[in-house]
Amino acid sequence: MSDLENSGIGTHVIADFWGASHLSDTRVIDAAMRAAVEQSGAQLLSVHLHPFGDGAGVTGVALLAESHISVHTWPEQGYAALDVFMCGSCNPAVAVEVLKHHLQPVKVSLRILTRGIPALSEGDAKSGLGY
Repeated sequence: MSDLENSGIGTHVIADFWGASHLSDTRVIDAAMRAAVEQSGAQLLSVHLHPFGDGAGVTGVALLAESHISVHTWPEQGYAALDVFMCGSCNPAVAVEVLKHHLQPVKVSLRILTRGIPALSEGDAKSGLGY
């Protein structure tokens, strides 16, 4: 087995931020995403944020040469769902820490996935979603 088969192609962090701040402020979210990209060693291609109105949530993505960072916020719940997927020498853990610094959650839940590991058998490749 090659190193790639053992370690995968990239790391995908699914983060839930509870009790977070600035969840309707596109300026803060934009700055957070840009800082996360820079400090993690990734290459930014573009950032697109869409606010849903005054005081409402924001959805957005930082498109990276190495994959992406996405955010979806619910200010009324104090909740942000973040997705940090990076490959190569980038450090998604650093990106998450930077996002935490900017959005100041009270509670954080993380799920970390290694992407691109070949399935051992056909049964291992099933998603549990019916396909």
